[in-house]
Amino acid sequence: MAGRFVAMFRRLGLPERLLGILLLVIIVDFVANSVLFDRANSFELRRDDAERIAENLVLSTRMLERAEPDRREALADALSTDRFSLEWMAPGQRQRGSLGLANLRAQVVEIEPELAYADLELHLEELPGKGNIGGSLQLSDRSLLRFHTHAHAAWTLTAGRIVSMLLPTLLLIVLAWVLLRATLKPLRNLIGATRQLGSGPPSPVPERGPDELRSLIRALNEMQERIHQSLLDRTQTMLAIGHDLKTPLSRMQLRLDDSTLDSDVREGLNHDIVEMRMLLESLQAYVDSDGRNIRPERTDIAVMAETLVDTAADHGADATYSGASSLVVCVRPVAIRRALSNLIENAIHYGGNARVHVRQDGGAAEIIVDDDGPGIPEDRISDALQPFVRLDTSRARDTAGMGLGLPIVRKAVRMENGTLDLRNRPEGGLRATIRLPLAPN
Repeated sequence: MAGRFVAMFRRLGLPERLLGILLLVIIVDFVANSVLFDRANSFELRRDDAERIAENLVLSTRMLERAEPDRREALADALSTDRFSLEWMAPGQRQRGSLGLANLRAQVVEIEPELAYADLELHLEELPGKGNIGGSLQLSDRSLLRFHTHAHAAWTLTAGRIVSMLLPTLLLIVLAWVLLRATLKPLRNLIGATRQLGSGPPSPVPERGPDELRSLIRALNEMQERIHQSLLDRTQTMLAIGHDLKTPLSRMQLRLDDSTLDSDVREGLNHDIVEMRMLLESLQAYVDSDGRNIRPERTDIAVMAETLVDTAADHGADATYSGASSLVVCVRPVAIRRALSNLIENAIHYGGNARVHVRQDGGAAEIIVDDDGPGIPEDRISDALQPFVRLDTSRARDTAGMGLGLPIVRKAVRMENGTLDLRNRPEGGLRATIRLPLAPN
């Protein structure tokens, strides 16, 4: 039965859940007040406390009846004590407490029967101040005598009154917390799915929660599938184009062996073919699957960077290395090697030199690549990370490339939960900084 109720509750929409909580709070409030009212009606004091109240009321009533009306207020103050305070009021509208103490009134009247003719009324005070039991009675001229007294036994009723006031609010807070946690759990899954949107195979989010949230999750799952299929189609199309272009390039390369061609023409065509091959390789590297199916390996990023710098220096480039001699990270080595190689080649090609520095910064490995080139205009740094964007203002237009070097670096670094930062150095040149989490010991 409980399981069916929980299942039914989970299928309710958010407005229905809030309405159900409100109704439950109203029921709890009604039950709590009914129980308290019943307890108050049957409440009685110990015999000595009841006798004290009865004797004080009889004594005060007799003295006030004999006093002149203009002296009664002062006399009531004089008769008041810390445990029994009195207040005389002129005839007027009488205010009665919300929780009457019927049995206690009968108990007091039984001790002093003459109080029955004074229309004695006893009630539990709402918020104890001068006392926790209050009441009033009428004098012969219809003026009122109000009183407040303390009774230890009445504190249980007072506590019950406070609980009856606070319980619905507390229950509402608890139920709202439970409802929000139950509602936000699928929402948190939804947020996690949106962060991974477009970065890999779709991971459907379970359709749970209110109807509105389930509809949103269903729409997101469908969108995930459409985006993934679109990316697959784009990738397959671009890879197919790259593959098909390799065949005519190979035929062109063979025809260059024709001895009748002028040497200058042959050299120019050969240069163009090499550039086209580089473009196709760059395109394939960008649209490929990023190697996500390859498991990360413990890789010494310092040794990798130093090796790439030494290779560039061996080919005559102005490249230097400094920093750690060994620093281990857990990455996919092929993708990270390509990323570091792209940064070093960019620095040498566009900046004239490359200075690579590797160090440990907290729990991350930091690879810094500096050059002394013109840098990138501040308002174009974000554009430089977009695919197929070439910054003509800082790059020569006749250079090879499709504007994929830095996007390939960013994709490889993001795949390893790292960051790539580009910024111009104050002294001139560009600084590219890669941060990768260190491998666990």
